[in-house]
Amino acid sequence: MPDQPPRAIHFYSTSGEYGCFSNFSRHPIFLRGKKWPTSEHFFQAMKFPGTEHEEAVRRAKRPMEAASMGRDRKRPLRRDWESVKDQIMLEAVRAKFAQHEDLKAVLLGTGDAELVEHTANDSYWGDGGDGSGANRLGQVLMRVRDELRAAEQNRPPE
Repeated sequence: MPDQPPRAIHFYSTSGEYGCFSNFSRHPIFLRGKKWPTSEHFFQAMKFPGTEHEEAVRRAKRPMEAASMGRDRKRPLRRDWESVKDQIMLEAVRAKFAQHEDLKAVLLGTGDAELVEHTANDSYWGDGGDGSGANRLGQVLMRVRDELRAAEQNRPPE
């Protein structure tokens, strides 16, 4: 019997087999006419669209720096952030896995496993460390996986 992927795949850091699921993984994306060093850069910068802060975050040297800048409330957070943040994350993750064939293969290779960002540091995007969190990043990844799988199945044979 072939190896079955685990029922749940936990990820958090950029290392390991599923490190590419982290928004800190160094896989640039092209969105909205710009190149972003990581999906984290894009996500954090979209808190300040059309301002000098957007570009400053895009130019951050490391994803952790982009995250810190995005969380800095001295910067003017867009008023509608809470209502658009899930869509922004979906846009970033969708671009990342569509634009990198190797990452798409890793994501599709997870089968129907539940994808869980396992961290006590985040109970919205992650699982809160104990499973009580919303795991929104895991849900976004699973949605993108479903979209990519459907697109592969609907592609005409070459």
